[in-house]
Amino acid sequence: MDGNHTEKIKRRANMLINEISPYLLQHAYNPVNWYPWGKDALEKAKSEDKPIFLSIGYSSCHWCHVMAHESFEDEEIARIMNENFVNIKVDREERADLDDVYQRVCQLAAGNGGWPLSVFLTPDQKPFYIGTYFPKNSKYGMPGFMSILRQLADTYVNNRNEVLSATSEFMHALSGPAEDISTNRPLGAEPERSILDEAAVSLLHFGDSTYGGFGQAPKFPNPSNLLFLLRYYELSKISKFKDFVVFTADRMISGGIHDHLGGGFARYSTDQKWLVPHFEKMLYDNALLIQLFSEIYQVTQDEKYIEVLHKSIRYVLRELTSKDGCFYSAEDADSEGEEGKYYLWTKREILDILNNETEANLFCLYYGVTEGGNFEGKNILNSQNNQAFL
Repeated sequence: MDGNHTEKIKRRANMLINEISPYLLQHAYNPVNWYPWGKDALEKAKSEDKPIFLSIGYSSCHWCHVMAHESFEDEEIARIMNENFVNIKVDREERADLDDVYQRVCQLAAGNGGWPLSVFLTPDQKPFYIGTYFPKNSKYGMPGFMSILRQLADTYVNNRNEVLSATSEFMHALSGPAEDISTNRPLGAEPERSILDEAAVSLLHFGDSTYGGFGQAPKFPNPSNLLFLLRYYELSKISKFKDFVVFTADRMISGGIHDHLGGGFARYSTDQKWLVPHFEKMLYDNALLIQLFSEIYQVTQDEKYIEVLHKSIRYVLRELTSKDGCFYSAEDADSEGEEGKYYLWTKREILDILNNETEANLFCLYYGVTEGGNFEGKNILNSQNNQAFL
């Protein structure tokens, strides 16, 4: 009997034990008294006049695992949570509706979103504090989860007006975008050309002319933006829009965000250059990127995009498809408890596998593999310095 199983037997299961979600079941033996989202938890919060701590994540999310190990498995933090909050766990893949609402709140408050999503709510489900991953203790320039819990529990009891003021601001901000939407346009009507022009020019303005894509780091592929620019090129015949899409695609293909051996793409790059991925792979990202590369090929007729497209499709069919023909939503970033272990290589491993020094040296030269590595002493395969590939 392994140690983890023994530990679970010692601990009493919480209210998640009867759920079917893999993510919720991962937390069924936490010392936190988790509830699934539902009538029991919401009524408990109202009857006891306790704030709700809502944690939203999914089973293959690396930072969800990190926060679980640091905080939700910690006895002291669990005691603070259980005494002061009604704690609810939600799988974003089961309740995308809840995730959508509170992600919008997080984006309004912090300028970005993500998972794990950490939301503090009044008993009537109005947010008053929100964020994503919090370390147990303050680091990375982020407040510690333990201090946040203590401060918010005290504020809720002793300074309720501050809580109500925060909820009022959040609710007003959430209602703002809905009030600005025009209802005069008929459903399904084509947008005005000026709107398309403005959107295309704005996207290109925010594009990274050095490395492709949009923004700094972390950098997401944003295939919907790229598809829009490519289709706008088809409409306008202005080549700079197509050129930016092709440039971005080439930079992504050559980077570590692209799985050069197995096919498919990681969720995002932790750096601006597309080199170091967050190793998790998502079905919806790869589905959109497959569409993007198919449309790039239609425009350019360059065979390399067909090769990337076919490799990505084979990856989805091989790794994200069950024997019954159903799709898996994601592949975990962690292997054997280590982030990215499956994708990291030493030069010695490559020499041993290929068993041919000449071939191994050519492989290492092409994919940037060195003795020192490019990521924590190991190598993320990439062809960013291979001009022939670009």
